[in-house]
Amino acid sequence: MKFLTSGKVKDLYDIDDKTLLFKFSNRVSAYDVKFKEDIPQKGKVLCKFAEFWFKELPVANHFVKRRSDTEILVKKMKMLPLECVVRGYFYGSLVSRWKKGEVILPNGTNTALAAKLLEPIFDPTTKSEHDIPINKAKALEMKLVSEEQYAQLEKTSIDIYKKMSTLVDKAGFILADLKLEFGILDGKITLGDSIGPDEYRLWPKNSYKIGQTQEAYDKQILRDWLTEHGYQKQFDDARDAGKEPVAPSIPPEIIQKMTNRYVTAYEKLTGHSL
Repeated sequence: MKFLTSGKVKDLYDIDDKTLLFKFSNRVSAYDVKFKEDIPQKGKVLCKFAEFWFKELPVANHFVKRRSDTEILVKKMKMLPLECVVRGYFYGSLVSRWKKGEVILPNGTNTALAAKLLEPIFDPTTKSEHDIPINKAKALEMKLVSEEQYAQLEKTSIDIYKKMSTLVDKAGFILADLKLEFGILDGKITLGDSIGPDEYRLWPKNSYKIGQTQEAYDKQILRDWLTEHGYQKQFDDARDAGKEPVAPSIPPEIIQKMTNRYVTAYEKLTGHSL
């Protein structure tokens, strides 16, 4: 087994000509900044969520099997340079981009914070150190994918979002948005990477209320704390000045809250103990 690289939350190893190993860690990042503190149980939750969703979703994917509490084996494939984001609610960066006129929403869309959109929208980004939202025209201009591939990615991503939304609804949650990645395997577009609370926003139905910040059962807990204390602006200012943002220390209560909610979300959604 040969070590290949470390990502924000997982390490990749080469197993053989056809197989990779993903080892999930307790590391955490937000706003493209890596933090020195770990989130206990996070790697285990991400690993087991990946297995759950890959087995649950009726689409071709690269999952082979789970090897341990923090490791899965996946098939090698050529990843497509597009992050496929689906948004079902008016929240996150969609709000600020709409206010700037960068996003056009259908007539009749409720633009109160956290309101449900008329239909889920496909809102992809580039895959880079700092992801940039793009539309179909830009994706084709940049030659990230072909027109046929874009159409298939859009349809498949929205279909996955709808399927996942139905499942999380039964467990008492709302799936606000979702980020997916795909690759080419045996000539076909195939779902890849992993799916878990680092790739979506998950809200409990019993506390959901339009017009307010929602209770998060995902990485948004950390983002909200950073924004509340002015760190997001500090990160942006540092990048504008050509400097690398400095990560603050995450308070113990935020770390504990993230662990508790990651574990709770997994157990309620899957029906299994961690």
